[in-house]
Amino acid sequence: MKTEVSQLSKIVRSARYETFSAPWQLDGQIAAAAEGEPSHSFLRNPAGQLVYVYLTRFVRAASEAVLGRPFSGLSVLDWGCGKGHVSKLMRDLSPASVESCDIASASEDSAFGQETPIIRKFGIRVTPLNHESQLPYGGASFDVALSVGVLEHVPNDRASLAEIGRVLKPGGLFFCFNLPTVLSWTQKVSHWRGDFYHDRLYSEELIRKMLPAAGLELIDSWYRQILPKNRVHYPLFRMFERLDQFVTFHTPLRYFATSVEFVSIRRD
Repeated sequence: MKTEVSQLSKIVRSARYETFSAPWQLDGQIAAAAEGEPSHSFLRNPAGQLVYVYLTRFVRAASEAVLGRPFSGLSVLDWGCGKGHVSKLMRDLSPASVESCDIASASEDSAFGQETPIIRKFGIRVTPLNHESQLPYGGASFDVALSVGVLEHVPNDRASLAEIGRVLKPGGLFFCFNLPTVLSWTQKVSHWRGDFYHDRLYSEELIRKMLPAAGLELIDSWYRQILPKNRVHYPLFRMFERLDQFVTFHTPLRYFATSVEFVSIRRD
């Protein structure tokens, strides 16, 4: 199994380097749908939206490379879809096989507790979740699951990971993005200001310890985003993104990045 995971790591890492650095086009439909909604302003910011464009492209590239099938033939779960922008991008890549879900809550983070112009405009069906960790799907239902800024907010991250492991097919992949890191300089600044929106922080070591109990094995992990993207409008946003990626891929400053992210596989 170690040899297999080592080989998969090389495949996923290659897909990551290639898709993160490619000059993907932004989604004008998402930017237009987000117009006039303050909570969606980061999707009108090119630097902010680009992150989601290349992350979803990476999910497709890595899934096809590891699973050996076209992405259009894979079943995908967008766990905690929120504003719906990730679901929209994923559906554009795989129109018929993306399931979106979110906790049925009045919280402003939930698809059911905030304005959702993207979900409305593009007719994205969101399955309400009525339990903090349990999912309303049978075992081995999905080839791929992804979490974008979700795991750090659930009441019990280990129970939620176990559910992700349960609903994934053997050999299925779990992509987890935007986990706030223990040494993140942006998190330190937020906490100094009294903002504890992210009160649970993660490291690569903690991720490795959490995954086995969920039946998941780590394939690849990395740090991402030294430069803030959501609220800062960079005049040459692609150049700043390349600089950011160079720093987080090749220098020790990566440990101070905003996010630690990973790809794991469901063990047979």
